Amino acid sequence: MSEFKRIPPEHAQALREQGAVVVDIRDQPTYAAGHITGAQHVDNVNIADFIRAADLDAPVIVACYHGNSSQSAAAYLVSQGFSDVYSLDGGFELWRTTYPAEISSGNSQ
Repeated sequence: MSEFKRIPPEHAQALREQGAVVVDIRDQPTYAAGHITGAQHVDNVNIADFIRAADLDAPVIVACYHGNSSQSAAAYLVSQGFSDVYSLDGGFELWRTTYPAEISSGNSQ
């Protein structure tokens, strides 16, 4: 894959069930207040560590607030060598209305 793909929550959920990594690029307090269960918080501080530790061939879903910022972040991950990257359309806001049982809070990743 040379570019990321935009996907709806239903497709993202199917990928999660198959082991895709979810990264949440919202600010830390917002992430802590609620995020997709299992999502890792990734920001400018820890992005290099995330990239260094990641399997570049594993599917990665990028989530933000509404699905806009995640597109830039997804493009960046592709530019860093990730081969299977997705941007979550509608972001966390659409996710939480679609899958309210798949929300966690706190800083655990």
